[in-house]
Amino acid sequence: MSTGRAGVTDWVVAVGVTAALLVTGLSGQGSAAYLDLLGYGLLGVGGLVLAVRRRAPVPVLAVTGLCAVGYQAAGFDVPAVAYLFAVYAAVRAGHRVITVAASVTMLAALPIAALASGLHDTGEAFAQARGALELAWLVAAGAAGEALRQAERRAEEAERTREETARRRADEERLHIARELHDSLTHQISVIKVQAEVAVHVARRRGEQVPEALLAIQEAGREATRELRATLEALRDDDTTPPRGLDHVEELVERARRSGLDATLTIEGRRHGLPAAVDRTVYRIVQESLTNIVRHAAAATASVRVHYRPGALEIRVEDDGKATPDTAPVPGVGLLGMRERVTALGGRLRAEPRGEGGFTVQAELPVDRTP
Repeated sequence: MSTGRAGVTDWVVAVGVTAALLVTGLSGQGSAAYLDLLGYGLLGVGGLVLAVRRRAPVPVLAVTGLCAVGYQAAGFDVPAVAYLFAVYAAVRAGHRVITVAASVTMLAALPIAALASGLHDTGEAFAQARGALELAWLVAAGAAGEALRQAERRAEEAERTREETARRRADEERLHIARELHDSLTHQISVIKVQAEVAVHVARRRGEQVPEALLAIQEAGREATRELRATLEALRDDDTTPPRGLDHVEELVERARRSGLDATLTIEGRRHGLPAAVDRTVYRIVQESLTNIVRHAAAATASVRVHYRPGALEIRVEDDGKATPDTAPVPGVGLLGMRERVTALGGRLRAEPRGEGGFTVQAELPVDRTP
């Protein structure tokens, strides 16, 4: 049930219970006029407070109990219907011990309230208290709340089990694809790469001009090997391997420095814990961005900036390479993979040439609603 519909339902129940209490109170006999006014007020408050029983079950339990004792003491022999609803709500919310303690207190307080209303016969006072709060109805209200709470817990557990099963099947399928790619493609691409490199080496040793097509095959073989290795690594990146996250980004920057790139890392904002999926995605974005810069950008410098913001994490990777605003980026496998990861987490990715030259990759990932 949505929050809006639940709120309307709570108010309908509260108004209905209030009306029933007031009608029952009006049909009885009050005592002094000021006690009548007090009793009607307690009947109204005890019923209307049920409108917030979902948000504050324990306070509502206390208020309805005090109101029931109060209007009994004021001479209103009215059943504690509102308190039964409050018992149901409190048990459903998991406050069983508090509810039992409050109910025991109520069972002891109602006869005293009946005596305070003017009854002098103890037996009659206990009979009136028993009529106001029948033990059977009290137990039934608590049992109903507990039954519904257990049903909701079982439904949540079933949903969680379904999600875990789906995730496990996705992991198994991903590893199956990785094995298939490794078995079917890696060997064939390696053969093409080795044969092309041998042909280029032999032609150069003979002093012959190497055909451009053969050089293109050699470079394509190398690139395909690198891309396939990266793809297999991503496919195998599951819970069975140590996760790589933001704490390992410094290693990526250091690796880029060893390749000759002047790379820097800046982390801004108040650092806080990240969901595992966001943590892994940050690592992949920085890894892919720095790899592209080293391979393709012909850049001298690169900067990695991580900014913690309330509810979000921003990653920006920039370089001073050969990209210009009038050259459209070619969406390769790496860039498409980054975009899919970011989109799956409800974030945004921007990858484009910078106005002053070079390329920028900027991602914004939500951290408050990510699984």
